[in-house]
Amino acid sequence: MALFDVIDATWPAAQMWRDGAFVLRNGQGGGKRVSAASLVETDFSDHDIDHAETAMQRMQQDPLFMIRSGDTALDETLGERGYDIIDPVNVYKIPAQELAQTRPPKVCMFSVWPPLAIQADIWARAGIGPARLAVMDRAQGPKTTILARWNDKPAGTAYVACHDHTAMLHALEILPAHQRQGLGRIVMNHAAFWALDQGMSYVTTLCVDTNLPANGLYSSLGMKVVKHYHYRIKRT
Repeated sequence: MALFDVIDATWPAAQMWRDGAFVLRNGQGGGKRVSAASLVETDFSDHDIDHAETAMQRMQQDPLFMIRSGDTALDETLGERGYDIIDPVNVYKIPAQELAQTRPPKVCMFSVWPPLAIQADIWARAGIGPARLAVMDRAQGPKTTILARWNDKPAGTAYVACHDHTAMLHALEILPAHQRQGLGRIVMNHAAFWALDQGMSYVTTLCVDTNLPANGLYSSLGMKVVKHYHYRIKRT
């Protein structure tokens, strides 16, 4: 579960606590990763699920469960209870030294904390608003954002945070006018050098199955899929 600990630490919920067979999360609008319940016991009961559902509804969150490798019984049970599969996710990983090939020019990549208004604007265009920026702000330990400039104009942004010798990159967004120019590759390269500067050994990231361009980018960089997960959601 080490990589899932990295996810929790670098993209933290507002609150996270153990309740029966599950860990529950209060996301405060920060997305599925910070709102889903996850199984921590091999054995669970319908009562455990009922209790988790009630807790999530009280937080005004849709009942949502993260399904990891080994959670087959929970996956099947939730399916029988009318839960839909949503957002299968790939978890990518690579040694930071392997990704850090050529340090990008200083004039095009900047490590910035806290993020600038122009970065918030870029994220907002992609649907990453204040609630997700609050998630970034909550993370403890080394963290940064990356501001990418291309042709002397703001072109993209990303957020990176560290836990357990691992840097995890989240929320990589390149403005449409600057896509398909190799900028995502340069951002990832910069993230790897930043990770090494923090003493990290690995760079990781997450990507939904349906984001074919991003999956293609990470694979082309030599990153390997080391874990999968998906969610089960019940619409209310």
